[in-house]
Parts: sequence; structure tokens; C-alpha cells
Amino acid sequence: MAEIHHFDHGWVTPAFSYLLSVLGSLLGLTGAVRLRSARTRAERGWWLVLAALAIGTTGIWTMHFVAMLGFEVVGTPIRYDVNLTVASVVMSFVAVGAGLAIALLGTSARQLRILAGGVLAGLGVAAMHYTGMAAMRLYGDIHYSGSRVILSVVIAVVAATVALWLTLVVSRPLIIFISALVMGVAVNGMHFTGMSAMSVTPEGHSGVIEGATAQSMLIPIGITVVFGLLGMAYALASAPNEEDRAATEYLNARIEARMAQQAAQARNATGRGTLGNGAWTYRDRASK
Repeated sequence: MAEIHHFDHGWVTPAFSYLLSVLGSLLGLTGAVRLRSARTRAERGWWLVLAALAIGTTGIWTMHFVAMLGFEVVGTPIRYDVNLTVASVVMSFVAVGAGLAIALLGTSARQLRILAGGVLAGLGVAAMHYTGMAAMRLYGDIHYSGSRVILSVVIAVVAATVALWLTLVVSRPLIIFISALVMGVAVNGMHFTGMSAMSVTPEGHSGVIEGATAQSMLIPIGITVVFGLLGMAYALASAPNEEDRAATEYLNARIEARMAQQAAQARNATGRGTLGNGAWTYRDRASK
């Protein structure tokens, strides 16, 4: 078996991958809070897409990609099939989006919806991981330990189910942050459990390995992630939350009440004139 290194750059790649998973989870959970309080179908759709992008692409897929930057099989270069790599991104986004939709957009059977969404999202994330691994090209045959593959899938399903439960219950910023830290551990745990299932049987160096290197994809993916994170953060910061809406409604109600009071006073002033020193009004004299 070929020698495999999962941390070829030391602590840098696992630390950065964990940071990305926490950031994605943090933005996704915040988006889920906004989704729960959304009042129109368009708003719910917008926050659903944003949460799925944050968790599925940044928190999960990008975390996997960064972790793979530290992956090395001694004695062979590694390339990636771009089409399969892109397919893995789409899988992660769709799986998380579908899970969020099932868990958050229903009105009944809450526990069943969380479980169904968690199973779907977890299986989708596992499929994303192993599709990404299938995109790998190297001089050798890749094998997997069945028991560890099953364990990684179980971790993915459990983590996804817990994540969906959190999207339904968390709302306070501190709790959201702690939940994001926990989700980051779960996502990284699933990835490295899946990677530990892998082994490689070396083969002769025949022909040229086709595909892109992880380093060649780093710049375009990095730029996309940075602008994506900034865009999602801006969208969350600029959109009104439930407290903002309540405050706006309160102020509008006060303004409307004040305007109604002023209008009533104006009508009274128009219908009531004064004579002399104001002791008698037109209406008073008529009544006499």
C-alpha cells in the first residue's frame, strides 16, 4: 500500500478547513433564523438559497476542498476531474437545500421532517464526499474500508439531522455561534473519517494523468468563496430581523395614531368656531 499523508502542510489545512466550516455554519444558521421569520414566499426562497449556499458550499464542500490541499499519496501526483468536482459542489448545495426545505418549510410532523431532511442531507453530503474522491486521478488503485465508509455516512446523517434541528431552535447569537462550532467539528469529523477509509495500491507511471491540480483550482475557488462570504454577510447584516420589524411596526402604529389624533383635532377645530371671548361656540348657540 502507498503511504498516505492527510496533513502534508501540518496544522494549516485542518485549521483553515475547520474555520471555513464554522463560518459557513454560522452564516447558514443565521440565514435559517431569517427564513423562519420570513413572511412571503419570495423571502423564504431567498433565505433558503442563502442558507444552503452557506452550509452546503462554504461550510461543507469548501471545507473538504481545503482539507484535500493537505492530502498526499507518496510517489504519485494527484489530479482532479473538473466535471466530477463541479458535480460534487452541486450535490452538496442541493442536498443541504432539500434538507432545509423539508425541515423548515413544513407546518406539521416537525420531528419527522427533521429526520427525513437529515437523512436526505446526510446521504447527499456523503455522496458529495465520495464523488469528490472519485474525481481523484493518480498512479494507483483506490480502495475503501467498508466499515469506515459506513461510519462516515452515519456521521454525515447524524450531523445533518442535528444541524437541521439547530436551524429550527437556535435564535440567540451566542447559541448560534456555539452551534456553528459544534457543526464544524461534525463536518470535519465526517471528512477525515471518510478519508481514513481510503487506501491506495501503487501502479506503474504509465501515461500522463489528466485533470486539474488542487493548487490550480485554489485561486478561482478562493476568490469565489471570499466574495460569496462577503455577499452573504452583507445580505444578513442589511436585512431586517424580527426585532427590527417589530420596532418598525410599533413606530408606524404610533405615527398612524398620532396622525389620526391630529386629524380629529383638525375636524373639531373646523366645526367649532368662537364668538367674543370664546365662551360660546356656533354649536353652543344653535343648541340654545
